[in-house]
Amino acid sequence: MKLAFCLYKVFPYGGLARDFVRIAECCKARGHEINVFTMVWHGPVPDGFHVTILPSKGFSNHARNRVFHERLSGILHEVKFDRVIGFNKMPNLDIYYAADPCYLDKVATNNSWLYRLGGRYRHYAACERAVFGKEAATLSLLISDVQLSLFKEYYQTPDARLKLLPPGISKDRIAPLNSAEIRKTFREEFRVGDDEKVVLMIGTAYRTKGLDRALRGLAALPDPLRAKTRLFVVGEDKTAPFEKMASQLGVREQLFFLGGRDDVPRFLLGADMLLQPSYKENTGTAILEAIVSGLPVLATAVCGYAQHVEKAEAGRVVPEPFDDAKFAGLLEELLTSPGREQWRKNGLAYAQTEDLYSMPEKAADLILGDSID
Repeated sequence: MKLAFCLYKVFPYGGLARDFVRIAECCKARGHEINVFTMVWHGPVPDGFHVTILPSKGFSNHARNRVFHERLSGILHEVKFDRVIGFNKMPNLDIYYAADPCYLDKVATNNSWLYRLGGRYRHYAACERAVFGKEAATLSLLISDVQLSLFKEYYQTPDARLKLLPPGISKDRIAPLNSAEIRKTFREEFRVGDDEKVVLMIGTAYRTKGLDRALRGLAALPDPLRAKTRLFVVGEDKTAPFEKMASQLGVREQLFFLGGRDDVPRFLLGADMLLQPSYKENTGTAILEAIVSGLPVLATAVCGYAQHVEKAEAGRVVPEPFDDAKFAGLLEELLTSPGREQWRKNGLAYAQTEDLYSMPEKAADLILGDSID
């Protein structure tokens, strides 16, 4: 088949981009042609990917997106593709990979009625309706059962057009046999003492990920524990606002920004816990990556994959509504509890018994199948 993959931007450390590449690689391995249309591509292009950059100008993201849609529509009209697969909501898709949450629900939860009068709202609402509306024909591949229910609630999308995928983390996140050696080398490299704790956060969009909550929780720890605790943040975003906040809270010396990394498995093995206090999180891939590496997790209940923390008994979940004091108490528990070793063992066992890895293959099955004809 001649496949067209469409997405706004490709960054080497973005979760959406990684999912796109893995799914496209599965399709390529089965002998199909991979064509990619995007506004921006950073990083190396996989072998066999035919990439077309459609640069789009505009004063806002939605204006640039609109130009991209127009240019892409012209190409799709001229060139026949067997399947058009989108990783952002847009018109003219046969299949949509639903990494982003329901926009109408997000607006209803966070914005006033005045927001609905603006061009940004009209643009993104129209894009979502083009995918999920009852009159549309797009098959959507979802990675969150919560979001599946929301799309059905807002659009009455037929069940036949909504397919729930299993998780799809990479198996290189599973703790290897020499994990103790990797941990020792990691902690020596970063000069972490045996009596010190490393709290790990992974991901871009620091504000959405709840870095402010993490800093307040760190500041609330008992003095001796706080002095022996470091917060490592892996991922790209603006650091200045959080450096300022950390200084105001008296924890600037405990905060370390490590940027985007290719060696995330080392951090999962070298840290003492993963922290994901997100305000919103469709899934939370880092949660599963931590569990299968044996790293205890503290995540907010809004994270789609927080259910795996409870199912695996590999940490704690912060209940909603979020409370700073409750969060700080759970953070202290995860750093000091004698149950940490059992959480680690539970996570390693979960890695061997649950299907946490097959998303790319299952997505490729649906893309290449006859379910959308």
